[in-house]
Amino acid sequence: MNTRVLTGITTTGTPHLGNYVGAIRPAIAASTQPGVDAFFFLADYHALIKCDDPARIARSRLELAATWLAAGLDPERVTFYRQSDVPEIPELCWMLTCVTSKGLMNRAHAYKASVDQNEAKGVDPDDGVTMGLFSYPVLMAADILMFNAHKVPVGRDQVQHLEMARDIAQRFNHLYGGGREFFVLPEAVVEEDVATLPGLDGRKMSKSYNNTIPLFEGGAKALRAAVMRIVTDSREPGEPKDAEGSHLYTLYRAFAAPDETAAFRRELEAGMGWGDAKEALCARIERDLAPMRGRYAELMADPDRIEDILQAGAAKARKLASPLMAELRAAVGLRNRPAAAAGGGAGKGRKQARARFVSFRDEDGRFRFRLLAAEGDELLVSVPYADPKEAGAMTRRLQSGPAAGLAGQDDGRCAVLLDGRAVAHGPAAAGEAAQAAWAGRLAQALESLGKE
Repeated sequence: MNTRVLTGITTTGTPHLGNYVGAIRPAIAASTQPGVDAFFFLADYHALIKCDDPARIARSRLELAATWLAAGLDPERVTFYRQSDVPEIPELCWMLTCVTSKGLMNRAHAYKASVDQNEAKGVDPDDGVTMGLFSYPVLMAADILMFNAHKVPVGRDQVQHLEMARDIAQRFNHLYGGGREFFVLPEAVVEEDVATLPGLDGRKMSKSYNNTIPLFEGGAKALRAAVMRIVTDSREPGEPKDAEGSHLYTLYRAFAAPDETAAFRRELEAGMGWGDAKEALCARIERDLAPMRGRYAELMADPDRIEDILQAGAAKARKLASPLMAELRAAVGLRNRPAAAAGGGAGKGRKQARARFVSFRDEDGRFRFRLLAAEGDELLVSVPYADPKEAGAMTRRLQSGPAAGLAGQDDGRCAVLLDGRAVAHGPAAAGEAAQAAWAGRLAQALESLGKE
């Protein structure tokens, strides 16, 4: 079974080195490993919590997408999407909100920091605190649990939110699972050495502190100008420097190989001047960024191409999100009833809803079909066929033959198997109980079609 890895960046500003080192680079590296199913998203709903400037959010969405792609993200290999293009995420957020205790949210670091700042200023503890800020961890949990991510690369300051996501997932499973676990419990992945980079003033590199070093924007000139503003101590050239206590050393170590880092440390401890150290840091970072910068410029000049990539990613994400949301809606009591039942009886002229096949053409022009349950949710979608007659013949075969024994697994997903191969796929195979429930509904739907 593949390991699902998910990460995202809030779209409130221009990407900086901290974003690259703390999230983008490790996540892209993880996505290239065998057995990894990687999800990358632009957290533009989260941006609304921190920013009320629409133009800035729109610009940031474009810049961040270009950054991920320029840094080596392969949209064919991973699922790359905008949070706001997947409507199942805010729907899940509300479901999770309804099972999350206020006490849990009271303990969130961001909220507690706002309360502490207000108390220090002598104003109401909740002054300026929106419900978006207060319930931020629930939306983050929805981002993660919607795709049942196993691992989430985060900075150390976000580990608490992962723990909250686990708590919320357990609570939902306990209340509505009925023996089934809808959500896996995600794990935080932190690169201990460089998960949090220092900014120009030594605090965590953050847009909110305005202490960032640009990644691509402004080119090599802007990168150098920012590095030259990094705060250092007053030790003169020739005086030994404290490498471990130096922000320059921490930044250098984030980009250099161990032997390079060791050599830089020796030079600092031998008395290298801060000016020379900053020049060395610029040169080392530029070696990594220069090849990506040209690609970034090309993408920014072609926003339609970025949009096409993101829309394709959203469609891919929703193929997973929609079936799970149908199951969750049913679990909490929101399953749509058949039309006859909804009216309180069959009634004259009212037809009872039933399972049905729906044919369609995919983006490549090939022919597929879906099987929809009587309740309207998708049970499966077929593999593509070049000839519509082949697709039609397969639907007839499925509804005319015995339904038992068709259900199986293929590449971590529920599947219909005929002659030893998968001819259609259902939702992710989230445990034996979930697969058995799906197989039962599939058999019921096919058998009902066979009687028509």
